[in-house]
Parts: sequence; C-alpha cells; structure tokens
Amino acid sequence: MNLISIADLTSTQIIHLLDRADSWKKERSANKFAGPLAGKSLAMIFEKPSTRTRVSLETATVELGGHALYLSSGELQLGRGETVADTARVLSRYVHGITARVYDHRTVEALAQHASVPVVNALSNREHPCQILADLMTIRERFGRLDGLKVGWIGDGNNVCNSLILASALMGMDISVATPSGYAPAADIVERAKTIGDGCSLVEDPNDAARGAHVLVTDTWVSMGDEGEEAERLRVFGRYQINRELLEGASTDAIVMHCLPAHRGQEITDEVMDGPQSAVFDEAENRMHTSKAILEWLIAPRRD
Repeated sequence: MNLISIADLTSTQIIHLLDRADSWKKERSANKFAGPLAGKSLAMIFEKPSTRTRVSLETATVELGGHALYLSSGELQLGRGETVADTARVLSRYVHGITARVYDHRTVEALAQHASVPVVNALSNREHPCQILADLMTIRERFGRLDGLKVGWIGDGNNVCNSLILASALMGMDISVATPSGYAPAADIVERAKTIGDGCSLVEDPNDAARGAHVLVTDTWVSMGDEGEEAERLRVFGRYQINRELLEGASTDAIVMHCLPAHRGQEITDEVMDGPQSAVFDEAENRMHTSKAILEWLIAPRRD
C-alpha cells in the first residue's frame, strides 16, 4: 500500500486516519508515547527543502519509536545518475518505508512502482496528500464534520489545490476554485473529482469562490520551481488575496487556512493570518499528528 494521491484513499480510510490523528494528538498532550514503529526505519528523500514536512515526519517517526533518515538529493546517488528504480530497490532492503518530496510526480510514482516497502508522496508537482489530511483534520476539529461544508480556494491551481479538490469530492464537501485564466488546477483532477461527486466548480472571480464558504484556503503564488515566473505571477495574482474584505463575503464562522510558508502581504494579509478566524498554525501542527496516523497505518505491524 502506498500514498501517492489523496484519491488512493477511500472516505472510510480518510476518516480512520483522522480518528487516529486525533488520538495521537491527545496522547502527545498527555505525554503518552507509544511505539508502533519500534525497530522500524523511514527513508525521507528530499529534492526540495522543507520546514513542516521534514520536522513533522521526522518527529512523528521518533515519537512512534522509529528511526528517520533525512536524505537530500545531494546525499544520494540519484544526484549522480543512479536510476529511481535502483534507488527504490536498494532502499527497500534497508528501511521499512520511504517518503519523497520531489519536483516531478513521476519520480514518486517510479519509487512506488519499484519499492517493496510503502511509499508516501510528501509533495510532488501534482499532489500533496499529506498536507490535505492535515487540512481535513483541522476543518473537522473546527466544524465537527466535513460533509456539506463549502470550501473556497483562492489563488494558484497548484498541487495542494489538486489534492484538496479530490479530498473535497471524497468527503462530501463543495469546493469552488478561483484562479486566473491559465492557472487552473489539472483538468484530469477536476474530471476525476466530478466522477466522485458534483461539488467542484471553477471560477475566476475570488469573490464567487469566497461567497458563503466555511473554509477559505490559499497558498503561495510562486512555488519552488516557479521563481522564473515571479514577476508575471505577482502581476496576474494581484487580486487573489485573502484579506478582510474577501473574508467578509464568506460564512460568519469561516476559517482561513494556508499550508505555509506564507508570503505575507501577497496571497494573505497579516490581519487575516493572525486574526481570530485563522486556523493556519493549527493546520501546521496537525501535519505531525496526521503523519503519525499515516506512518502507523502503512508501516506498523498489523494487529488483525
């Protein structure tokens, strides 16, 4: 079993992972640490730098009793021409699971194809399922449910947006995605979501996506790898900012989310990010608890 796309999970499996994440969060606050990964090792491949992904996965592994190995692209023979397939086969002889934060989605797919241990997509240019599980946990904490909620995505139709579209369809949430022309989410992702549910709409006006939304979500306008387009992106995305005016059009109990890092004053204002409706830092914390649930589910010995 691997976790490459959020759509690799069923709604029942997502609920199971969220329930386990809730349990791990409660146990951590009570300083009760279990060891379901005792004697297990996790290889963490990082082509792209990270704060939340690295710290959450490494801390989660250690607190579950396992050992995490941080492997940057410069520390692997991948950087000197070894194939992804050979790397997957060799690592499978050493470790019990592999996570990969990569530029190209095909890399994590190849790892999953050739590894004999579970592989987790810790971010690719197509999806970010680990982030979305933390987002779902955060939303459920705030509203007590997922089904029937309205989500408004404001900004770039990127990897996080793709995964959120699929998760919304799986969990019965309606999502409206506001992006400039030419920056819409992947068309096949949208079509796949529509085969699961009919609650996905694409718009250009951010006010349309925000209207009545329970959850407003954004991400950076310039992701890693897009730096060459920065000037054009800043021009195009200028009106796709979550600010007080946009938030006023959402539901009165709306929350605001951002997977971080944030470029304050661009995609989100300080006033909103630090305001009472922000769930940004709860969302960041929940990356660790959902990481525990994922690793326990994929790597820990089965008890059934």
